[in-house]
Amino acid sequence: MSRVILLDHPLIKHKITIIRDKNTGSKEFRELVKEISTLMAYEVTRDFPLENIEIETPITKMMSPVISGKKVGLVPILRAGLGMVDGMLDLIPAAKVGHIGVYRDPETLKPVEYYCKLPQDVSERDLILLDPMLATGGSASAAIEILKNSGATSIKLVCLIAAPEGIEVVQKAAPDVDIYLAAIDERLNEHAYIVPGLGDAGDRLFGTK
Repeated sequence: MSRVILLDHPLIKHKITIIRDKNTGSKEFRELVKEISTLMAYEVTRDFPLENIEIETPITKMMSPVISGKKVGLVPILRAGLGMVDGMLDLIPAAKVGHIGVYRDPETLKPVEYYCKLPQDVSERDLILLDPMLATGGSASAAIEILKNSGATSIKLVCLIAAPEGIEVVQKAAPDVDIYLAAIDERLNEHAYIVPGLGDAGDRLFGTK
């Protein structure tokens, strides 16, 4: 079963509270989502392997650790996942970025794929799948399936806020994919929105309705 890692750092909690507030405008919302994503990247990359290389300080030569040839791919689920990319890239600037377009059909609530563009060497990369909200889990599970069908063997899912229902769906569909979260909320409402949540993350990021 995949692990659920809740990142409860005080800075993350503080910024999550502000983006939940309905009075937070799009500009501040975007800036905070980027900042939260950077803070989450710190934990998401914690298990990256290290190797020692020789360097020379102004004083002497020494052996010192660097990340061991890790190839990383960031894959936002369009469109809300785009808000998390820059924050991750601040810490992992060499990562390549792919995109997956999946939307939830308003009638069936099932995911529909409409776009996919991934790095050619996706099978050689540790992929970090980005989506602010893990609601029903349908879009995330569909995106994970798309990545696996494209040859991906290492995937982590990173979301800001999740509903228990969505976590359960992803764990069942992809038990090998760990889920990193900044908050776990109460439930989904009858419209499949997270409660208390923060509304539609895409609309709040881009100022649309």
